[in-house]
Amino acid sequence: MTELLLSAHVLAAILAIGPITVAASMFPRFIREPDAEGGGPEGQNVRTAALLHRVCRGYTVLGVAVPVFGVATGARLGVLTDAWLLASVVLTAAAAALLLLAILPGQQRLLSHPAGTSTGPGPGTGAAGEAGAGGVAVTAVATRSATARLAMVTGVFNLLWAVVVVLMIVRPGSTTGV
Repeated sequence: MTELLLSAHVLAAILAIGPITVAASMFPRFIREPDAEGGGPEGQNVRTAALLHRVCRGYTVLGVAVPVFGVATGARLGVLTDAWLLASVVLTAAAAALLLLAILPGQQRLLSHPAGTSTGPGPGTGAAGEAGAGGVAVTAVATRSATARLAMVTGVFNLLWAVVVVLMIVRPGSTTGV
């Protein structure tokens, strides 16, 4: 039974967390760059970013299986109080918090106002339009900044998962033979 639980845990991690890390990492590139001349149909990058966001959201739901199978496997192995497992649990919780509180909402905000769109008044519309050289310029700078922050948070998310994988493989201090 332990082998079955461990296999389910590893498969869930590969099939759920893997797509999230890839899609979240690709998202900033597509939301940052407006469609270039001859670079594809108008709005293609935004549509691609929206698809990547849906992948992240959908696989987040499936990702709940990873800690469920992990705790069940740990209980069967009797290692729930081992330091390497507790560290993995803390890092997994941190990664989940980043995903739910920063990455998914950040993607949604950027999709609401993709690069090259304006939410404010344009040039020549009075004092409000002159404040930031027009709504488009302000939005482009804000989009670049938000995209850079999202890329950084996504990198931290991916790094957390990489450390969890190493802890799961190396299991420092573990005395189990599995």
